[in-house]
Amino acid sequence: MKKLLADVASGGVTAAEAFERLRSLPYENVGDAHVDHHREIRQGVPEVIFGEGKTTAQIVAIARSMRRAGAAVLVTRLSAEKIRGIRRVFRRAVVHAKARCVILPGGKRKAAGKGTVLVVTAGTSDIPVAEEAAVTAEFLGSPVERLFDVGVAGIHRLLLQEERLRGARVIVVAAGMEGALASVVGGLTDKPVIAVPTSVGYGASFGGVAALLGMLNSCAPTVAVVNIDNGFGAGVLASVINRL
Repeated sequence: MKKLLADVASGGVTAAEAFERLRSLPYENVGDAHVDHHREIRQGVPEVIFGEGKTTAQIVAIARSMRRAGAAVLVTRLSAEKIRGIRRVFRRAVVHAKARCVILPGGKRKAAGKGTVLVVTAGTSDIPVAEEAAVTAEFLGSPVERLFDVGVAGIHRLLLQEERLRGARVIVVAAGMEGALASVVGGLTDKPVIAVPTSVGYGASFGGVAALLGMLNSCAPTVAVVNIDNGFGAGVLASVINRL
């Protein structure tokens, strides 16, 4: 918007042209969706397309609207079939298979983070959720480091990484089973810890509910918790904290 106003002031864009661009800025109706072009202005975080439950055609329509507005686009929770469909339309799509995400490059996003976001997993099975958090934080301009498979069953693996824990500005911890890793990390660092319970574990883990309750009951006061498997939410929150 600032650039558009500057272009009008300099004479590079006419008032009529500016009006046409501004007409769709609050939101754009693309049939099944109202695309929120002003979200980044209000929240500092652009609209992201949640792919699960949407058809490929719906995703493409929303993405086209966002690309016309000059935005880079992040699409999350995609099946392999939807990824193939998106790539047929957007040849420059960048696929993050582990995260089940696709990024459609747009205008160059400025680095927004003032430090590093460290994404940690208890086990290898937690990586898809952790990668969603990592890709999201990177998309929003934060440098990200990954530290995977350092769960409490072999806690020496984590204890040997204290320097990396202390060096991060924000830490995201993805863990299933009983979710104990978030409390342990919270006890080893003075940094904010965003805990992500994952739906990984045997029957009594109740699809991540056991990890969720364990994390909510953490005795480490620097631990905050997002919903089960919500790597995207953790990545957004980590990025927001990192640029404060």
